[in-house]
Amino acid sequence: MQNQSSTNHPGASIALSRPPLNKDFRDHAEQQHIAAQQKAALQHAHAHSSGYFITQDSAFGNLILPVLPRLDPE
Repeated sequence: MQNQSSTNHPGASIALSRPPLNKDFRDHAEQQHIAAQQKAALQHAHAHSSGYFITQDSAFGNLILPVLPRLDPE
């Protein structure tokens, strides 16, 4: 019975989905998105705070980290 139904509907077992995107392309797009987020977060921090910040990946997923300047001892 199965053979008959597949014979009556040729191509019924062909997947209609698109092929997956190239992994390198997805990774590159994700890195660009993260870089854009970091840049926007850093610009926002500099515009709304008098502190110093750097972009750096952290173990906690923070995009920017506050930095304390080193002062010369007097």
